[in-house]
This record gives sequence, structure tokens and C-alpha cells, in this order.
Amino acid sequence: MIDIHEVVEKLVGKINPIGETTIDDIRFKKLKVMTELANELLMDIADVGFRYRNNQQFSMKKASNFAKNFLAEEIVILQANIDNIKD
Repeated sequence: MIDIHEVVEKLVGKINPIGETTIDDIRFKKLKVMTELANELLMDIADVGFRYRNNQQFSMKKASNFAKNFLAEEIVILQANIDNIKD
């Protein structure tokens, strides 16, 4: 069974540069598409966290807390990756 990540990879295409200018230009455009998608997904998740943060219904508060915790964990992971990328 194919997962969502594989579907997105098939739709967008490869994003890793290979050192060939023509191919790398195309892949850079695809990298931008992938980052725009990632940003939209993160904003959707943040919206759930914010919108339902004060809700008294268990299922809605549960979704808000899950979104908040996910984003907090991603911040830690992303910061570690950023620190590893520094020149």
C-alpha cells in the first residue's frame, strides 16, 4: 500500500540536487513546491491547535492538544536540523 509521503513524492517529483544545472533548476522549483506544501500543512495543524484550545468538548480539546504537542516536538527536531545545516 502506498503512503501519503510517496504520493506527494510522485506528484511533486525529486527535490535533491545532483550537481547538473538543468536538472537542479527543475528540482529547486520542486523543492519550493514541497516547502509551500509543508508550510500549508503546518499552518493547518497550528489552526487546529489554536482554534480549539479553549473548547470544552473532549474530542476538540484532544485535537488541539495533539496539534500543539506535535508542533512543539517539530520545533525541537527542526532546530536540531537547522543547527546541523549551519555552515
